[in-house]
Amino acid sequence: MKLFPTGHATHPQWRMAAALVLAQLRAQMALPDYASAPTLGLLYITDHYANEAQALLDYLSAELPEVTDWSGTVGVGVSANNAEYFDEPALSVMLLDVPADQYRVFSGVAPLPAHAPHASTGFVAHTALVHADGHTPDLTELLAEMAARTDTGYLFGGLSASRTASVQFAVGGDGNMAGQGGASGVFDGGLSGVAFGAGVSLVSRVTQGCQPVGALHTITAAQDNVVLALDGEPALDVLLDTLQVSLDGGDPQPALRKVRATLAGLVNAGEQPQGQRRTGHFGADTRVRHILGLDGSRRGVALADHVEPGMHLAFCQRNVAAARADLMRICAEIREELSPEELEPAPMVASGAPGELAAAPGVAGHAGAQPQTGRRICGAIYVSCSGRGGPHFGGPSAELQIVRHALGDVPLAGFFAGGEIAHHHLYGYTGVLTVFVDGEPLPS
Repeated sequence: MKLFPTGHATHPQWRMAAALVLAQLRAQMALPDYASAPTLGLLYITDHYANEAQALLDYLSAELPEVTDWSGTVGVGVSANNAEYFDEPALSVMLLDVPADQYRVFSGVAPLPAHAPHASTGFVAHTALVHADGHTPDLTELLAEMAARTDTGYLFGGLSASRTASVQFAVGGDGNMAGQGGASGVFDGGLSGVAFGAGVSLVSRVTQGCQPVGALHTITAAQDNVVLALDGEPALDVLLDTLQVSLDGGDPQPALRKVRATLAGLVNAGEQPQGQRRTGHFGADTRVRHILGLDGSRRGVALADHVEPGMHLAFCQRNVAAARADLMRICAEIREELSPEELEPAPMVASGAPGELAAAPGVAGHAGAQPQTGRRICGAIYVSCSGRGGPHFGGPSAELQIVRHALGDVPLAGFFAGGEIAHHHLYGYTGVLTVFVDGEPLPS
């Protein structure tokens, strides 16, 4: 694979922004290191453009006729290498240099087959990029079902995030995707995305944005979404003890403010928690959920998820320092997996803007981050929570600057989601970073 052309822009008029993106894509496609005729495009837009999604897709499809397949969705922000566009009209596009027999675009009207065919009889899904509408009924079950349609069970992606239309893009075979009907490539509701074959080598990691504020407990009694007991003790009492607050006596508001700032990290029953006991941080097996309310009569804690006895739970809070450290950790893990101790991050220098860092001139360049072994990152997709981004990390585009510092000047596109998808789980307050690399697929 060659490097994936990317383009990103902001403008009050979507057509002007799209024209700027096209200019960037065409300039890169003329360079020898970049793919000159990619057929798969990823399109992420902010919700400022959501009502013009069809016109925007039609425009890009007409201007890039060689790109026969499209996938993407809407977020409250979109991302590119070293930059984010948060709460402003913008789009981010990446064209993937993936063999046509190694991917399939899917949607609710053109789903992946329930049982993967034999390798000799057709396309076999190995992994899948998934975009979903958070209002879809039984979404967690649908994600598990989607994961079962792939050989590895690994999904990555996120939920649409929009204050207007929650659109998704799904075009296969120049608009002739089987079953697409009159949708013309723009959908709402359900799942869509791109499945990749075993010949597409990628590495994906989840970075958490919360830090435990107490011990890891085992749920010993629960009903529906209410945790009734932790380690045999009333769940509400454990929460208040963890936060060192009380609802008895005088004004309960200080205690309630602390509770509102607290979330719960859940690990499924039967799974051994990966990260907290070892590092003090959550591992990728932990799903962070909101506390919806307190049940005073049963001394329970209601969460935004179904809970059952045997699950593990740790109360947590959002933490900027922990989020930065964990993002740097997953980038380091990706570098190490690609080329142990050989892929160095670009050194950082002041860019001129107060407090802003950029890659040093002449480092990485348009050739991307390339280890000595010849395996390089051809492109990256980063799906981050809409509650993260620069404002959470300390400045405009700070989150993306961390990624660029760690991986180098690699092509990147992504969006800020209403929930993040990795493995077969739905996460919150996380980032999911997936990189496509050239060479042979990595061992799983």
